[in-house]
Amino acid sequence: MHPVMFAAFDRLCRRRGAGGRVLEIGALPGPDSLLNLPALEGATAKVGLSLDGPYRTADFEILQGNANAMAWFADASFDAVLCNSVLEHDPRFWLTLAEIRRVARAGALIAIGVPGYGARRLPLFGAALGRLRGVPVIGPALHRRFEWLSAAVPTLGPHDFPGDYYRFSAPAMAEILLAGLRDVEVAELMQPPRILGSGVKP
Repeated sequence: MHPVMFAAFDRLCRRRGAGGRVLEIGALPGPDSLLNLPALEGATAKVGLSLDGPYRTADFEILQGNANAMAWFADASFDAVLCNSVLEHDPRFWLTLAEIRRVARAGALIAIGVPGYGARRLPLFGAALGRLRGVPVIGPALHRRFEWLSAAVPTLGPHDFPGDYYRFSAPAMAEILLAGLRDVEVAELMQPPRILGSGVKP
């Protein structure tokens, strides 16, 4: 996990008072697991879920399973559910979102990080194309041929674990991934963008 995202999750969990029973979807053993966030030191229980599990660390257990169907967890089991860099690899991410909502209790924090595509265009291309237009003879033709670059936005390249299927926008985070939650917050971090969204289950 990128340190910027780790720090952003930590600030978010601290500010929103995450604690109690915490679940991380896509957890891996290691120091950058979200279950190792300093903000979660007071959590009463920390559990991870991974396709690659099971694992056991000094502070938490990671179960092996698919987040599309988490039948081993009862309804309203967790006070916080965290998920980072998972949904883009999940061909049926909407099933995982439904399960996250099911296992979160009323008042639980749900925080999700995904790769996005930025709303900001790449200014370098726009400026270069503007200069091309002024080049005698070939400038206008080159400008027309590469005009699409002025609308380009940065995205994170494919990173298969095992597949890589989706990129999300900030509105998709707010209106789809966090649909039905209250106190929704969305932040775009880094370039290419990572989108961190959170909300509270009603």
